[in-house]
Amino acid sequence: MAFLRTYAYLDAEPVVQHARVTLRAPVMGDYAQWAQLRSTSRTFLEPWEPTWPRDDLTRSAFRQRVRRYNRDMRDDYAYAFFIFDHATADLVGGLTLSNVRRGVAQTASVGYWTGMPFSRRGYMTEALTAAVSFAFDSLRLHRIEAACLPDNEASRRLLLRTGFSEEGYARQYLKINGRWQDHLLFALLDTDPPGRPYGNGIGNNG
Repeated sequence: MAFLRTYAYLDAEPVVQHARVTLRAPVMGDYAQWAQLRSTSRTFLEPWEPTWPRDDLTRSAFRQRVRRYNRDMRDDYAYAFFIFDHATADLVGGLTLSNVRRGVAQTASVGYWTGMPFSRRGYMTEALTAAVSFAFDSLRLHRIEAACLPDNEASRRLLLRTGFSEEGYARQYLKINGRWQDHLLFALLDTDPPGRPYGNGIGNNG
């Protein structure tokens, strides 16, 4: 694991490297790769994501997206990363630490997506492992939360594999693919044993 820049709030954009992947903030130069990957992966991704806006893949919408990412990072509200294969420089997906809460919480939520050509190849396991280290070591967070649809077994296995524990079930938690849908809730603490879900991943009473 390598944090390629010394990071302090508002001073620099984080770049994180781990095994095969590099995580860095999106820039306008990523538009062509991003639009191509999202377009070819649309059918694969839509069941697990909020409804795509009609102009979602346009350059102007991407420009607004990058501006929002930069603003959120400056405000210590969210940290958006694109995930690249370190050897080939291919864009393979994205990951965001969002809704950062400071004060007595020191918590953020994590969400992620992988392009269809790169799914089930271990990229997101490496990317999430890197993001967790960044969140705990550089952002000094105490807790990372995640949620996935009950039938998204791949995402559930990913979270358990990277040390998250399943903590609960939230009814109609998020509006995904046009419908309010139930979600499984997960969390990881900076005090949890690395790579091992607390209570064997079945909740605090497991």
